[in-house]
Parts: sequence; structure tokens; C-alpha cells
Amino acid sequence: MASQIGIYYTAKQRKLRQNEELAVKREEIAPSQLRLPVYRSWCDEGFLLTCGDHSTGRFNTMTAGWGSVGCMWKRPMAMVVVRPQRYTRKFMEEYPDFTICHFPPEHSEALVYCGSHSGRDVNKIVECGLTPIASKTIGSPAFDEADLIMECGKMYFDDLEPQHFLAEFIEENYPNKDYHRLYFGEIKAAFGTKEYGSWQTTG
Repeated sequence: MASQIGIYYTAKQRKLRQNEELAVKREEIAPSQLRLPVYRSWCDEGFLLTCGDHSTGRFNTMTAGWGSVGCMWKRPMAMVVVRPQRYTRKFMEEYPDFTICHFPPEHSEALVYCGSHSGRDVNKIVECGLTPIASKTIGSPAFDEADLIMECGKMYFDDLEPQHFLAEFIEENYPNKDYHRLYFGEIKAAFGTKEYGSWQTTG
């Protein structure tokens, strides 16, 4: 019996160690210290843009392949764009904040799924096996599987005006005239793995 108990706890400890090894180890990064390959991370890999209220479970997420991170009004700022027909647009209008999450390559299929299915029709988060977690500074949730989380408070929005396009290729992205709305969000906090910046230390 003692040997069976020992085997049980050894297996349990092994599983816990495996889970710890698989867990993404994020630490807080000062927004001013963020480092990321901006073109590749948006256009080639993508983020999940999530908006709503984690405490009530009312939120939605979508894949975002267009956007930017930089400085505006002397503040660290992220800019995301959402078409009018997207279900996430409703949440972006209703709630004051959002998160942007980047993921390791093994979750690329989840981003493809979230970009091709609507939260109106399916529970994308359940289907993808992602784990929503509470943010540290805002109400919108993030995801435990992310290797970078940016928590953003909305600061400004505006709609793209086609009469302001100065290059023909821009209009080619809108055959249905569904022009994006832009949202600027101040990066209130960021948490990521070491490749995204210098981890803050306390003490």
C-alpha cells in the first residue's frame, strides 16, 4: 500500500512539474520597456483583441492582424481596428478597456479559429481551449496561454474616411465599404516573457 501511495504521489508531482514547464512564465514589463517585432507580430502572427468584463463572463475576443504599438500624446499607446460587422465592435463600444494578447506558435490554430468564427454563433474560447484570466488593472480579461499581455484603457476612437485615402491599395481592402473604426488605448500594464522587454523587479 505504501508503495502504491508513493507511486501515486510521484506521478502527481511529475504531472505538476510538466504543467509548470508548459506554463507561460510572464512578468510585469514597464510599457516604456516593451520590445516586439511590430510588423511580424501583427501581420504574420496576430493578436487576440478582447473586450468586456471578466467578472461577469460577458466578453468577446477576435483575432487582430492590423494595429500598432507606440507613443501618442506622450503616453504608451496601442491602436486596434474593428470593422462594423464584427461582434467585438459591440463590446468595444460598450466597455472602457481592452486587452491585446500575443501567443506562442503552438496556439496559431486558435488565432485562425477566432478570426474565422463569430462569438455570436459559437463560444470561441471554449472551442479553442483557451483560459481567460482576470487582468491586473482593467476589467477586460486576458488569456493564461499568452506570452504577452497588454492591458489598455480606451482613449480615443475615430472612423476611417475613404475620402482621406491617399493610396489606391487602401480602398482595395474594403470591397464592402465596411471601413474600420480605430481605437487608441493607453497601455496601463504589460506582462510578458523576457523577449518582450526587461522584467521589472521589486524589493
